Amino acid sequence: MISNRELFLKNTAQTSSSPRLFEIVKAEGIYLYGPNGERYTDLVSGFNVSNIGHRHPKVIEAIQDQLQKYLHVTVYGEFIQAPQVQFATALLDVLPESFQSVYFTNSGTEAVEGAMKIAKKFTGRKQIIAAEKAYHGSTQGALSLIGNEAYRDAYAPLLPHISFIRFNDLNSLSTITGETAAVVIEAVQGEAGVRVPTAPFMQALRKRCDETGALLIFDEIQTGFGRTGKLFAFEHLDVIPDILLLAKGIGGGMPLGAFVARKEIMDVIKDNPMLGHITTFGGHPVSCAAALASLQVIQKECLLTSVDKKAAVFRQLLHTPKIKEIRGLGLMMCLQLESFEQVYAVSDYCAKNGVMIDWYLHCETALRIAPPLTITEQEIADACEIIRQGIDKFC
Repeated sequence: MISNRELFLKNTAQTSSSPRLFEIVKAEGIYLYGPNGERYTDLVSGFNVSNIGHRHPKVIEAIQDQLQKYLHVTVYGEFIQAPQVQFATALLDVLPESFQSVYFTNSGTEAVEGAMKIAKKFTGRKQIIAAEKAYHGSTQGALSLIGNEAYRDAYAPLLPHISFIRFNDLNSLSTITGETAAVVIEAVQGEAGVRVPTAPFMQALRKRCDETGALLIFDEIQTGFGRTGKLFAFEHLDVIPDILLLAKGIGGGMPLGAFVARKEIMDVIKDNPMLGHITTFGGHPVSCAAALASLQVIQKECLLTSVDKKAAVFRQLLHTPKIKEIRGLGLMMCLQLESFEQVYAVSDYCAKNGVMIDWYLHCETALRIAPPLTITEQEIADACEIIRQGIDKFC
């Protein structure tokens, strides 16, 4: 009989020459389970997706309830579907009043694409600016914003009129001019190895966009829904963007993304041409039902109140000269090591001993720490013991 491993390698597209090849048959809370009873503590959360843990009972209940009503019924934006309406309303209730309209997508990269379109149409300008070492997704438009030439060049030509600024560099803000439609920037750079912006930089960026008439777009695809200790990372910065990009943790484990803006910006897709941005499955009713339940879990279980304390436990237990630096905001953290060889060896050791960690697309010398917000201090201690063993062994 052919194993799932063999079929995986034979029949599914591979994104690298060395996939990790751990088979998962079940996930619950902070744990992943293998076919032979293996149990792994998930310190990656499906890359900042499972913020409330895997298969939270309230999310499962919401999914099951919606399954009894309807699945897909028509393209997004035509029929009134209660899960979309209810979640959009709940989302706007927790955002500043300047956010007035939600467009649901299937994923983060689609949210990026939609935001770029409305920014260009609203401003009548062509130039989009992103940051060096940025990551915003893998579709052609979003890929154009990746601040790493090695990932862009293989798929050239990409979008024209793209420029880059340096993250946290005030001097580079002069790149933003009256020709700029929008600046797209991560509230915390994720794949660059968790680079946290300074509030003065983001405030100066907001001011420069206001001066030039450019729209400010915050990518909170990784940071949103409690990951940094606040519901949204822009709350740390005293800056409100014009357009907000959301995905990953938004759906409680279901595929969903969104871009959010004030109504006058969003309304440009209604005409000239009509249906200026459309999607078939965006805002799927089951995903929206799950997302509403997930947001309510974050609120009712007060998950944000313990994020900073749990992050401090990680920092305390992983304090060692063998780790060059621990960067992060809330439970979005990274452990800076010396080399990718060390990162790979420690990650492999941890996985074989029941702890799943990973690295970053643009920072292969750092280990990713992003557990579900529901992790307990004892579970943190148990995971850190394995990580310390790996670091002591290989670093």
